[in-house]
Amino acid sequence: MTTAHKPKTNWQHGLIVKSSPLHGAGVYTTVPLKKGQRVLEYTGPRITKKQSELLYADSEVTYLFGMDGGKIIIDGFGMAAFVNHSCDPNCETDQIAGRIWIIATQAIKPGEELTYDYNLYDATQGEEAPCYCGGKTCRGTMFSEDEIARLKRASKRKNGKLKKKVA
Repeated sequence: MTTAHKPKTNWQHGLIVKSSPLHGAGVYTTVPLKKGQRVLEYTGPRITKKQSELLYADSEVTYLFGMDGGKIIIDGFGMAAFVNHSCDPNCETDQIAGRIWIIATQAIKPGEELTYDYNLYDATQGEEAPCYCGGKTCRGTMFSEDEIARLKRASKRKNGKLKKKVA
């Protein structure tokens, strides 16, 4: 292979997508990964939150990733869209120079599935996002702890208002 045909970066080297016990398909490494290593970039077109809501209003499954505080949404495609959620993950995400990276938070051995905590944050009332990770610290949902608290407060306000109307 000539240098003209070699990939410019090798950060995806050693990653495969295959069946996962967590959810459908997952991303696995075939090579050792080091703690702090950028493993994979979350790629896709950048759209607004409003555009994402219009595009996926009737979809249960999406591969959306909010960045810049949710102002910009990546409509994900590619390998990173198959990295599954876990409440006890071995990776995390970070926004670096306008790009979203999946980064190893620990050494990861060949054959291990890559996971990160989705920390979903924009639920609508009654929406569910169950978690099946089975981790020691599993919350039972892919929603962030802040979002769980926000939903509980909203539910209490709603139930409080309903009681007042009935009384």
